Amino acid sequence: MSRDFVQSTSRLCSGGRLFPLVVGCLLFLHLFSFAHQRNAQSGETHLSTNQRTQFSILEKVEEENIQLPQPRKRSTRAAKRKPKRPTTFIDEFLDESSQLRNVFFPDQRTAVDSRKENGNDTYYYHPGRIWLDTEGNPIQAHGGGILYDLRTKMYYWYGEYKDGPTYHAHKKGAARVDVIGVSCYSSKDLWTWKNEGIVLAAEEKNETHDLYKLNVLERPKVIHNEKTGKYVMWMHIDDANYTKASVGVAISELPTGPFNYLYSKRPHGYDSRDMTLFKDDDGVAYLIYSSEHNKDLHIGPLNEEYIDATESMRKILIGQHREAPALFKHQGTYYMITSGCTSWSPNEALVHASESIMGPWETIGNPCIGGNKIFRLTTFFAQGTFVVPLSGVPGLFIFMADRWNPADLKDSRYVWLPLTVGRPLDHRPEYSFGLPLWSRVSIYWHKKWRLPYR
Repeated sequence: MSRDFVQSTSRLCSGGRLFPLVVGCLLFLHLFSFAHQRNAQSGETHLSTNQRTQFSILEKVEEENIQLPQPRKRSTRAAKRKPKRPTTFIDEFLDESSQLRNVFFPDQRTAVDSRKENGNDTYYYHPGRIWLDTEGNPIQAHGGGILYDLRTKMYYWYGEYKDGPTYHAHKKGAARVDVIGVSCYSSKDLWTWKNEGIVLAAEEKNETHDLYKLNVLERPKVIHNEKTGKYVMWMHIDDANYTKASVGVAISELPTGPFNYLYSKRPHGYDSRDMTLFKDDDGVAYLIYSSEHNKDLHIGPLNEEYIDATESMRKILIGQHREAPALFKHQGTYYMITSGCTSWSPNEALVHASESIMGPWETIGNPCIGGNKIFRLTTFFAQGTFVVPLSGVPGLFIFMADRWNPADLKDSRYVWLPLTVGRPLDHRPEYSFGLPLWSRVSIYWHKKWRLPYR
């Protein structure tokens, strides 16, 4: 609120011309805020009455006490030649020989295996551990997303299949694995996953094809079109130097494929890198992607067949350099979780909210709770990829993230954590006039946790 506005309002009020109007407006705002808070409180009371135990377990703040190891000894000569800066937790995370390696990437002995009689551990998620499918192999579905299919009443998890050697295409190139394809896993319970195979395979020989093995295929997402009956996959398509910066589209008759690759393009004429899809309650689907060299995010609806973007597009989070968007909706409000742009290094997640999917979007803070400060500032050493809506418990979602291992990308891990919506923000956004505009989005750290219903 500007100083000129305040001064002009004060003069008008002192003259008596606007005093009744101002008082009426303030009274209305006060009553609206009171009613809004009462509604929010009644919603919280309803949840705490019916599901108090379930939510209290998931919302319990779990701390981590991890200490940096003692610095390695250096010779006096080496220390004089180049003073060593203090080692950080991110340095230790990226260091293959770190003494903390097993903290970030636990070994095979602790793997989550649905084939075994796990006793009290059945249906528990263990973020960061190796996660095995029903054949006993590590799940390969990185940068992925979940589709719940009403036809088969199954969950399908699509992602990047990275079971190949990690290397650098050139000296300054990022770590990479040759494109193998998009994998698909099916489940009835979101914990036991059956490998359905590669549903969109790489092209081995045709160097001009978008899916040629030396190119890039990232962050595949699949939605179902009720009108056409088709399953539609969108993905980030690029060359090894990340200059193509496009989206690719594929379709299938079945959720388990095979998917037929259609084409790639730069949506709305702009470069496109990290991307996701969101299908709204009215059946309209949207493409959201990082653009203009990751400076902005762009969002726009797809056509009725979901195989192309329409001309409508809005630029959002302009100049904020965010990537890895993951959208979800709760009680009519749209939320989006994004990460910063630091390649394979983990960074701080932010959550954004809007009353309209096309914006304007407002940043409302870091959603991470628990662990310790560095856990919260690195999104628990992971990067978000998708938010899974759940039925049965209002305000509960699963936050899906990847803990990337740039030294061995096939050994990257999955960090699935409970995400809740419903409590008011600790700090109200600027210019909110005291009204509780957004509910708090919270992602809780747990070494092990399970869904409150099965």
